[in-house]
Amino acid sequence: MHGGHIAIVGAAETDEIGVLPNRSMIHLHAEAGLNALADAGLSPADVDGVATAGPLALEVSHHLGIAPRWLDGTLVGGCSFLLHVRHAAAAIASGAAETVLITHGESGRSRVGVSRPAPNPASVVGQFEAPYGALAPYATFTVPALRFLHERGMSRTDLAEVVVAQREWAIRNPRAFRRKPTTVEQVLDGELIAYPFTREMCCVVTDGGGALVLTSAERARDLPGGAHAVYLLGSGEASEAPLMSQMDEVGSFGAFRRSSAEAFRTAGVGPRDVDHLMGYDAFAHLPLYMLEDLGFVGHGESGAFIAEGNTRPGGRLPMNTNGGGLSYTHTGMYGMFAIQESVRQLRGEAAAQVPGVRIGFVQGVGMMFGASGSLVLSNSG
Repeated sequence: MHGGHIAIVGAAETDEIGVLPNRSMIHLHAEAGLNALADAGLSPADVDGVATAGPLALEVSHHLGIAPRWLDGTLVGGCSFLLHVRHAAAAIASGAAETVLITHGESGRSRVGVSRPAPNPASVVGQFEAPYGALAPYATFTVPALRFLHERGMSRTDLAEVVVAQREWAIRNPRAFRRKPTTVEQVLDGELIAYPFTREMCCVVTDGGGALVLTSAERARDLPGGAHAVYLLGSGEASEAPLMSQMDEVGSFGAFRRSSAEAFRTAGVGPRDVDHLMGYDAFAHLPLYMLEDLGFVGHGESGAFIAEGNTRPGGRLPMNTNGGGLSYTHTGMYGMFAIQESVRQLRGEAAAQVPGVRIGFVQGVGMMFGASGSLVLSNSG
């Protein structure tokens, strides 16, 4: 579907991330969008396609003075932005748009300009999960995480290893929210949030945003941003159910397997070709799921793979090199930041740069275990 014909020519985050009580949600969208356009060497007048995952795409386009002929408001939680990239690629390939701006901004910590309605009581979630307290992610992720560990003979120590591995990357990143060195013992002894998760096994809560500018690879060659373009080789998207209790397999996620398989197939590469992996890590069990469901390791091998140092600095599969949602930032929907770090690594501009990165894989999850998005990116088209 892609094969390097679509280029990311602009990629940037907000000036700051963390605790930003002086910026509203729409301000974060605008700041990130303008930063990404500047990175591409473009202006709002050059944009004819806009995608967001809340507020409405038309609100962002109006705020920035853009008159789009293509809009995408796909909202499937934290992996929405991966789907936006995929949808934008299709729009550009079909001629529906020439230059697409994808923006994200959330005041997840300060809650400035944010409206989050309660679940619709008539929905399946409102009827069958919300009344029983299955609302916050840490309350709905517990059962799948425990099932995953049980089926593989693994333990909470394996969750702690994920935290420690990613903290090693965060220490090298000045923008990371959590940068204090930690150990497996310290993670396990931390404040219990919801069993099996201690505080450090849960993502940070921050404010911030990011944005991307996409166009055709052919057009990218004539743009200032073309000099550092990153190309989309393949992508995939999939979903299961809006209810955690309706997962096909609690100890595995079929949507991960389906979307990643399509991304690898359309890119013409496999797990062994990947130099760098970004896996959405709102909680410490998600990277374990992803390593197995995406085919990087076999069933039950993810815990040992991380404990042996394979995903840490110097390891053979550098993973979540910005520190991830567990240590870098997590505004509520993290997927945009995973894409941003993949782009930085492929450009050679990351704070904790991995040498020789040529192919990056970005894996997202949305609505807890409801949706999945996968991207294969490269620095050569």
